[in-house]
Amino acid sequence: MEKTKVLYEGKAKIVYETDDPEKLIVYFKDDATAGNGEKHGTINGKGAINNEMSAFFFNLLKTHGIQSHFVEKISDREMVVKMLRMIALEVVVRNVAAGSLAKRLGLPEGTPLKTPVLEYDYKNDELGDPLLNRYHIMVLDIARVHELDEIEHIAFSVNQILINFLKAKNIRLIDFKLEFGRDSKDRIVLADEISPDNCRFWDMATNEKLDKDRFRHDMGGVEEAYKEMLHRVTA
Repeated sequence: MEKTKVLYEGKAKIVYETDDPEKLIVYFKDDATAGNGEKHGTINGKGAINNEMSAFFFNLLKTHGIQSHFVEKISDREMVVKMLRMIALEVVVRNVAAGSLAKRLGLPEGTPLKTPVLEYDYKNDELGDPLLNRYHIMVLDIARVHELDEIEHIAFSVNQILINFLKAKNIRLIDFKLEFGRDSKDRIVLADEISPDNCRFWDMATNEKLDKDRFRHDMGGVEEAYKEMLHRVTA
């Protein structure tokens, strides 16, 4: 399989078209951003770690019946994925109050939530990725009701699978972001990545943050946290 041209370049990844019209190649970069792109930097080795961890998690989810766009990992920083028509939503599942949720609800960070909370953000940089509800989504014609039902079912299933897996690794899954697309048969398919870039991972004993928050808040030890997460997940 050969790359042909760049289809899309984002903050953390480059997506290439290939000579197979049904498949793409995703390249994971070391670039890091925070605050809707206001903060820029580099996390050395991040691309390779996120590629490997995402491949691992997509394979794990497949064993539980969750289908994704992932086909195979072809190099340290590249994976082959299925072509999807992406849905302009970021689907956030939260188990513990942290980040924007803690601020919006006035909860101390680290407060366990009585039930997992699912939120939708409009994937639109110009608008600052605003929070949406189902009615907003339907007004904007982003997704239909039955598609949102399927997205929520998959998201909550992924949440429980990851919670159970990470508990054995002494990791608390605080929250995470997923993206979805439609395949050629209009089926909803999980996409994007699952890594310290889009998940909050805390050590179960110490609550040490092992994710991108270390970069967001200038906590130091960012590369070490990413390496530690990869070691725990794949060991």
